[in-house]
Amino acid sequence: MDAIGINLPGLITQLVSFLILFFILSKLLYGPISKALDERSNRIKESLEAADRARQDAASSAERVEQEIAEARTQGQQLIAEAREAAGRLRTSEEERVRADLEALRQRATQDVQRERDGAIEEIRAEFANLAVDAAERVIGRSLDAQAHREIIEGVLQEGLAKDGGDS
Repeated sequence: MDAIGINLPGLITQLVSFLILFFILSKLLYGPISKALDERSNRIKESLEAADRARQDAASSAERVEQEIAEARTQGQQLIAEAREAAGRLRTSEEERVRADLEALRQRATQDVQRERDGAIEEIRAEFANLAVDAAERVIGRSLDAQAHREIIEGVLQEGLAKDGGDS
């Protein structure tokens, strides 16, 4: 092999040295480097998985927030509708109460007017009876029995009122 320029003992020595170095490097260096690369690869893989989970969590959180906002909006609209309905009921009941109060006031006023009218009629009757007795005394010139005269006048007034009441 000398003819082609190969030194066989040097080649064997280099081959043995290479194999020893390869064995030493594979045991001492390749194992830890391979382990470190595997760990790094696992960390990257875990980080990517964590990022995916975080993205999914964020998406589901966003969905939940949107649902809660929609629910809150719906509840708000329901509350507004209920408030409007309650206000309408309150307004209606208040209007009914005011109408009832006005009707009661009108009836009381009508009753008061009727009482005043009846009282005025009674006063006028009594005054008229007294005036009639006085007029009769002057015309006749002597004193009549006032009680008998009042009874006669009351009877005449009752007949007159009965006729007036029957006509209208």
